[in-house]
Amino acid sequence: MFQIEQFSGAGIKHAFFTRQGGMSSGMYQSLNCGTGSKDNKETVLNNRAKAMAALSLPSGALVTCHQTHSSEAITITNENRNQSIYVGDGLITNIPKVALGILTADCSPVLFADRKNNIIGAAHAGWKGAIGGILESTVSGMMQQGAQIDEISCAIGPTIGPLSYEVGPEFPKTFLDSDPGNVKYFKPSKQKNHFMFDLPSFIESRLSKIGIEKILQLERDTYQDTKNFYSYRRSCHNAEEDYGRLLSTIVIL
Repeated sequence: MFQIEQFSGAGIKHAFFTRQGGMSSGMYQSLNCGTGSKDNKETVLNNRAKAMAALSLPSGALVTCHQTHSSEAITITNENRNQSIYVGDGLITNIPKVALGILTADCSPVLFADRKNNIIGAAHAGWKGAIGGILESTVSGMMQQGAQIDEISCAIGPTIGPLSYEVGPEFPKTFLDSDPGNVKYFKPSKQKNHFMFDLPSFIESRLSKIGIEKILQLERDTYQDTKNFYSYRRSCHNAEEDYGRLLSTIVIL
């Protein structure tokens, strides 16, 4: 697993798990934590338990949601802690030993921490979620629990990078309609009328506009690093029928 040293601190632990160290085989080799994949469900649950054990937590500590590229952020409370399924793309809590988990395979996992007030958050931010408001919803949910914007720091985990994310001619319109200044996140690609999109930098800009000043990036490209990361786009290019999911998590100790 990877951790960002500057994001680490007393009382809160985080981890961006790689695909290494698990029990899955084939295209899912090896730490596939996605229950939405076609991998053997028992194997996936064992992988998730191994990830929690690496943080000295029981398997039941992990909370994830059914991700839909939405702007919906869910606050985990003592009342809904044991709910069977959460539907959304952001998670928030102030409860110790609840590990908020985000699953990705090119989209960006974004972790949030307000160490002063002991409130954490996690968001699944692909391009739809990032422009659709998932980052803002997660921060808003944290502030409803008592977080302060000037105390929140963020860590952007493994994401498809600007040298790997080629998009078609119709793709930039949504971003430019939202803000013409977003043109800076697009560079011409080798293919005519196509562009290379910088998702991590776009996410960082959205976080900055919210008022978050401490934003850190792991700067690892999921598409390029076949050893450490799953990649939805790479699996498509390789004509594979499915792909594994990476787990990123944050927890109050």
